[in-house]
Amino acid sequence: MSNNNNTVPVLLPPKGTARVKSVMSGDTVVLVGSGPAAPNVVFTLEGVSSPRLASKSTPADEPGAFAAREWLRQLVVGKTVSFETRKQGASAGDRVYGWLFLTPAANGTNGSSSSSNMHLAVECVRQGQATPKAVKYSDEGKTSTIDTSSSEADPTNDQEGYESQLIKAYNEAKEASRGIHSSAPLVRTIKTSGDDYAMLALVEAVEKRATNKRIKCVIEYVFDGSRFRCQVTDDSLPDYQYATFTLLLAGVLCPKVGNPRATPPAPSEAFAEQARAFSDMRLLQRELDIGLVGTDKSGSSAVGMIYHPAGNIAVELLKNGFAKMTDWSVRLMPVEEVPALRVAENTAKRTLVGIWHSYAPPVLTSASQVRGTVVEIISGDSLLILPTGKAYTSEDVLVKVSLASIRAPRPGNERAGRADEPYALECKEQLRAMTIGKEVSIEIHYERDIPIQPGVNEKRAFGTLTSGKHEDVGEFLVSEGLAVTQRHRDEDPKSARYDELLAAEAVAKAAKKGVHKEGEYKSKPINDLTDPKKAKTYSGSLMRAGTVKGTVDFVFNGALFKVFIPSENCHIRYSPNMVRCPQPSPSPGSKQPGRPGEPYGDEAKCHSRLHLLQRQVEIVCSGVTNSGIITGAMYVGSGKSRRDYTIELLGAGLATLDERKLEYGEVPQNLIDAQTAAEQGKVGVWSLDRPKAEKKQVVTTNEKSSETVVTIRLSEIRSGSHFYYHVANDDASQVMDESMKLFTQTNGTSGAPCDAKIGKVVAALFDDGTGKSWYRAKIIEKKAPSKVSVLFIDHGNVATVPIATHLRPLDMSLSVERIPAVAREAVLALTTTRSLETDEGIEAARFFQSLAWNKDLTAILFAPDETGKLAVVISVPGQDETINAQMIAEGLARVGKKDAFEAIASRMADKTSLTSLMEDLTKAQTAARRARTGMWRYGDVGDDDPADI
Repeated sequence: MSNNNNTVPVLLPPKGTARVKSVMSGDTVVLVGSGPAAPNVVFTLEGVSSPRLASKSTPADEPGAFAAREWLRQLVVGKTVSFETRKQGASAGDRVYGWLFLTPAANGTNGSSSSSNMHLAVECVRQGQATPKAVKYSDEGKTSTIDTSSSEADPTNDQEGYESQLIKAYNEAKEASRGIHSSAPLVRTIKTSGDDYAMLALVEAVEKRATNKRIKCVIEYVFDGSRFRCQVTDDSLPDYQYATFTLLLAGVLCPKVGNPRATPPAPSEAFAEQARAFSDMRLLQRELDIGLVGTDKSGSSAVGMIYHPAGNIAVELLKNGFAKMTDWSVRLMPVEEVPALRVAENTAKRTLVGIWHSYAPPVLTSASQVRGTVVEIISGDSLLILPTGKAYTSEDVLVKVSLASIRAPRPGNERAGRADEPYALECKEQLRAMTIGKEVSIEIHYERDIPIQPGVNEKRAFGTLTSGKHEDVGEFLVSEGLAVTQRHRDEDPKSARYDELLAAEAVAKAAKKGVHKEGEYKSKPINDLTDPKKAKTYSGSLMRAGTVKGTVDFVFNGALFKVFIPSENCHIRYSPNMVRCPQPSPSPGSKQPGRPGEPYGDEAKCHSRLHLLQRQVEIVCSGVTNSGIITGAMYVGSGKSRRDYTIELLGAGLATLDERKLEYGEVPQNLIDAQTAAEQGKVGVWSLDRPKAEKKQVVTTNEKSSETVVTIRLSEIRSGSHFYYHVANDDASQVMDESMKLFTQTNGTSGAPCDAKIGKVVAALFDDGTGKSWYRAKIIEKKAPSKVSVLFIDHGNVATVPIATHLRPLDMSLSVERIPAVAREAVLALTTTRSLETDEGIEAARFFQSLAWNKDLTAILFAPDETGKLAVVISVPGQDETINAQMIAEGLARVGKKDAFEAIASRMADKTSLTSLMEDLTKAQTAARRARTGMWRYGDVGDDDPADI
């Protein structure tokens, strides 16, 4: 009978040779000829009968049946035998009857003679594995009187002599109690998976108890090239002896063989028959070691590897194009066994054999390799790259790339109410730390259409990212348990390093890292201070913190950012103070139209995205706006590359100074110089034609100052080195006080509607202890919709007052244009103290007050310092040591840095006195350090510690 389902029985020649494909029982084998389409023939030994094996109609073996089958199987399967046909065709049914002979080359040392062919029927009877039919079907008394004297005749030519040999062999086996003649012939207890035991239980038993985690099994049937029925024959697992199960070959999948009996008949897939024949000839009825690694999804079939002495059958199937790798079972395999499979499959694809005969590699619509700078990390496995050689002029030049065969935890969507998946933030942060702002290379493996909204797809490239010493960044993320490998369909393209990714994932699982960690994931919620109310509430703590480090999470425009501050665990909206950037164009895909972009708005935003986005920055918070934007200084880089980002924007012409702050002289000179240089160079916004009416005269301090000696009295102390003063014996202060008393008598103490704009000078109500009165004040900040913060320009104190009841317009005769501010702002020259938010700052202010308050002081006026405030050295008449030196000698202040000295000296016509002051203050500081006085009591605080100033 043919394996090709031939309906006409195959007729063999009288004599010939064939290979034994399988053994059906102790007296029947399946022969197969040579050639790719050779038929299968069921061949039964004539004149003998072996016990029957269990079948659907017979649930149990006859005694000795399995042992007889095993004896013959071990002897002849896969070997070439000679045959003589005795009966075939219509008289024989679906099989051929005859004699089989095992040649000496195949026989080796088995049998009674090693120099002649072994007559398998006679040898089968001699070994007690079969009974002559003449004995089996005759009366016992007749059998015992059979004459065996003719046994010397040639059994190959003489039927009578053949039967005599059988009787002789039978008597010999019976006398020796061999095989079925023993006292207790073997009867198997057959166990079927699913009915008698759970498949997973066998897998676990092999893992724990089997030698080398392998068991011996006989491949009883080949369903297709990679699916088999196996029977356990291993003594090390007695509980599962003779258990049968279905085995799926790990790592590979062969085409399915059709079912002609199905309704309608199911045809075989291409190369299915060739794949089954390939496995048939090498595995069928071989006893081999099998390693089990798991089960299929249903738990009904085992997944494992077959260890053949001649090699790896999975590799051979792949190499010949009879199978393809299947990733779900690859994940169950030991990682060291996977690379050989991948190499074999790639070889078959390259040589176009078997199922890969028409294979074509994925066609890329873009470059196969991208080199550039990482601009933004979108998620733990996706990023935006600016290709090398391209200018970042718009978002269109960026290339979006995802890591091939990697799945990172997905970030949440607040609008959709979806939370972050566990370790989403950690994975994104790790990828940011490894790649942001760095030159990287990415090898593209494949592309996919990614749906970004209904009906709209985006073609995305997937590849392997190399950054610095990390050959594969994705592999590092997987090895740390921050991402997992993607579950691909078998036909989908995948990373060329997929096996390395699987190995990294196995290591992470074994170490229980990240997403593989047991237990509940606990995330730390981040405080969102982008809400105006929260921003105003918590802004004070940020200001007191001094210089803090943060990461820019988002860029709204060139000078407005969303910043994450790890030390405070919060998000804030932050903007460098005193500058304004042009408005950029609305973001692509934005549902709100937004305002149209201004010239150089997009360039400013691109500049900030390229240099700040997801980078670490240092900020010094100094204020908060009504809309909840915290303002202050921002520094980028570290070490020698550390720079003031406000100066960078101004110098590049991507931002302009706030005109109101310029008008009131609040802008530091270094910012004015940066904008002046950009304007003179006509870069950025200064390259545009600007109407003359819109131009503002930038306040400069090019004129050199000469030192002046005056007598002063302090009117307000703002810190240990910052104060306001009146010039002694100047009637301006008394005249202004009398004028404002007259103003109060005329208008009363009730408020009146006025324009409460920042920078506006108005009349503000204040109670100095003698009663409420109006004073001139400048609005410096809006604190709430109904309150403002004002600076009383004739005294220097600051207060927050209600607009409706404490403000009113000022008479024109009292304006600052007619009468300048009486109180003048100044700082102690080259003397730096801590802010009033610290205990040291309060102590310094109190000491300063004890030295200078309510006294006539001698002051030497130098020039404005780097902040634009007048630098002054003051002393009490009759004392040799200046108050500047006394503050430093007490350890309550420090000598200004070299930059501070140069800022003042550059504006002085003669810097001799300033140089002398610097030397005196340095000596005082050295003495305080040695005496461990004040701030030096715990040792040298260092020169690079500006955060506490």
